Amino acid sequence: MADVSGSMAPDAAPVEAPVDETNGNFCWVENGRLLHPFDPVPPSPLTAFVHDSFRALALNEHFPCAGGRAAVRQSAYRFGLYNELGGAQSAAALACDLQRFNEDTMLRDSPLRAYVASYIGPVPSNEEQFEARLWATLQRLADLDDSAWVSTRSDDPDSPTFGFSFGGVGFFIVGLHASSSRVARRFAFPTLVFNPHDQFDRLRREGKFARFRDVIRAKDVDLAGTVNPMLRDFGDGSEARQYSGRAVDSEWRCPFRPRDARRREEQ
Repeated sequence: MADVSGSMAPDAAPVEAPVDETNGNFCWVENGRLLHPFDPVPPSPLTAFVHDSFRALALNEHFPCAGGRAAVRQSAYRFGLYNELGGAQSAAALACDLQRFNEDTMLRDSPLRAYVASYIGPVPSNEEQFEARLWATLQRLADLDDSAWVSTRSDDPDSPTFGFSFGGVGFFIVGLHASSSRVARRFAFPTLVFNPHDQFDRLRREGKFARFRDVIRAKDVDLAGTVNPMLRDFGDGSEARQYSGRAVDSEWRCPFRPRDARRREEQ
């Protein structure tokens, strides 16, 4: 795992560590209250503050992602606040909480669901810094994961059928941060939203995905004036190019290395 912190230090604000990540920071909403189901200590005021800020964004009527808004409205999401995007300890805490999300039977029948991971910092001054931290986090998660890669997606980030996998579950990642060039992805706290692939695969099987996709894209145009140039349908290009929200050219190469490929290289 490359250490991205050094290259970012001159431009990124230092990261304090007020969140106790010892047992993760997995939260859910019950009767309007943010709760810690795996910890007797209630979520910290800072955790609640960031959660409530994200919830306000997602529930705004102009927020383009109709699926995200539905999941938040129906409390079909889980939330965690962590200290450092790209940091080893925060990645380990997220790995613990993502596994809890994968095993959450209360969400099993939810048509749309998501895990929202927000971070105190570092606050990126540009899109490249956020992108580096995003992929550092995903690399750390993959390195910690003992499960087989989800069978419906490729682990090659250059493949048009690539999709991130953790705990045997495929995820489409949406990155949010303050320096995003896409208005809909601007949020004060660096955030990764993990959307399980299976919910989109189900919409495709039911013939509902095209309408779902077109509504989101139309709302994005209404908000920002242009469609996101990185958007592609599954199979038309690697979804790795969409995760950070930064517009990348044809020469861009994803820094992620799948675990099995790295093991082969080391032999």
